[in-house]
Amino acid sequence: MIKKGTVAVGLSGGVDSAMAALILLEEGYDVTGLTMLAWGGDSCRSENVRSGCFGPDSLHNVKIAANISNRLGIPHQVINLSTEFRALVLDYYCSTHKQGRTPNPCLVCNPLIKFGLLAKKAREQGLRFDYFATGHYARSEYGERNRRWQLKCALDTAKDQSYFLAYLDQEQLRKVMFPLGGFSKRDIRKKAIACGYADLAGQPESQDFLPMGDHGPLFRDGDFQPGDIVDVRGRLLGRHRGLVHYTIGQRRNLGVAGQAEPFFVIDIDLKDNRLVAGPQRYLYGIICKAVNINWVSIEPPERPFWTKAKIRYQHEPADCYVMPMDEHTAEVNFEKPQPSITPGQGIVFYDRDTVFGGGFIDKI
Repeated sequence: MIKKGTVAVGLSGGVDSAMAALILLEEGYDVTGLTMLAWGGDSCRSENVRSGCFGPDSLHNVKIAANISNRLGIPHQVINLSTEFRALVLDYYCSTHKQGRTPNPCLVCNPLIKFGLLAKKAREQGLRFDYFATGHYARSEYGERNRRWQLKCALDTAKDQSYFLAYLDQEQLRKVMFPLGGFSKRDIRKKAIACGYADLAGQPESQDFLPMGDHGPLFRDGDFQPGDIVDVRGRLLGRHRGLVHYTIGQRRNLGVAGQAEPFFVIDIDLKDNRLVAGPQRYLYGIICKAVNINWVSIEPPERPFWTKAKIRYQHEPADCYVMPMDEHTAEVNFEKPQPSITPGQGIVFYDRDTVFGGGFIDKI
């Protein structure tokens, strides 16, 4: 078989990245596995931080990735990015929470770490490759009409992960491959079983970043203090244990039971260290500002336009009118009220299956 080129595949230790590597091998590419080590061992105060791409269990994932590479018969290289991960992702995560906002670490990690420094450092260590691939469910293609690389949704809309890739740039898209973009998750599991990787196919869905109930160990003592929980009229309801433990739209673990209807976090009042809680109807809004927008598939628009936007990963794209304020900022007006438009979260704009761009939600 004539080799098509060389590809470095980001191997996480899960079935998706393993099958991405296998598919590329079957297509005739020369494949090397790359695994990033994000855990430095001293980045937080407790061993309660576990699993995901950050935590003590990530060391176990490195061993699994090495085993997968051995089974596939491909070289494997581990890139230590723990220092960079702490500076670029953990510090962003903690500082955003301390500002009373809800961070989206994957939107930051993907362009800077996974699609950025992982490939860059591998090349610095002597690895040569033409393309970089991952097990994300997304697609990319070159658009002849506007002469730009386009970020596209996966064909499996239920598994599509294009939302988390909205900050990739043109150079990254030019060199990226998404082997799973045309498959469903069911297809990939069936393929894994058929090819002798049933142990991977049976794994539960991986959790990104910090899949645990308490991220308190990431913060230093004194970063947060208890305070009052009040309703929308300012009536005292109870006490919170520190604003960093809450996000807008949260219902569980508020400690305000006994209300006539379920209460949710409506607002985070950083100035007075208060949590504002109330019925779900207070969560709905129709307007926000998008800041630090990366227009990935199109040039920065100069005129207002209608499109669809997701305000979190599991959100159904909603019709909205986007009014550019400058190249990287826009006012967004939704046609219908949307629940929990949360400052700090990602907002990603779609035109059918194409990702126009993405930014972060801010208040008007």
